[in-house]
Amino acid sequence: ATGIDALTHAVEAYVSTNATPVTDCKALKAIELIVNYLPTAVKNGTDLKAREMMVYAEYLAGIAFNNASLGYVHALAHQLGGFYNLPHGLANALMLPPVAEFNLSSAPHKYADITKALGIDTTGLSLESAGKLGIHAIGELIKDLEIPQTLSEVRGFNADDIPNLASNALKDVCALTNPRQGTQQEIEAIFRKVL
Repeated sequence: ATGIDALTHAVEAYVSTNATPVTDCKALKAIELIVNYLPTAVKNGTDLKAREMMVYAEYLAGIAFNNASLGYVHALAHQLGGFYNLPHGLANALMLPPVAEFNLSSAPHKYADITKALGIDTTGLSLESAGKLGIHAIGELIKDLEIPQTLSEVRGFNADDIPNLASNALKDVCALTNPRQGTQQEIEAIFRKVL
């Protein structure tokens, strides 16, 4: 989950409305490293090369997001951490795919670039189709790492809290640089996608 947190930093920095060419190159390189080294680091914690590359990836993603800021994944994840004491990486892993799906229409070229950074051939695909492919690949990576996939797996989660969680997420500073601004109902729907 900590590795997916690093991936989230890179993805959100790349699609941020404050992104720059400097943050973009760092974010894309971080994505490339994470997809190549995170599975190995998880399967074999003694693989020093994989661990070293993950540290480097998080460093690059950290530079990117500290300059470009983040988005709705973090805004929503902060609520899960605050209300349910959910580990931050796990909260991000739960929210990354549905938020990316929500954002796709506002930044299809950015998500297509992310797909390429994941090592996926997008030849002949529209930007939106390429972006969807990358978002699906991120979801599969999270699943392959055996990270919980739904909020129902979170101890104490109550679906009745969703309106309050959504309202607070919209006030989170990370929401300001999300590529697509949502309504209360749209943010509630994102939470419900992972029930």
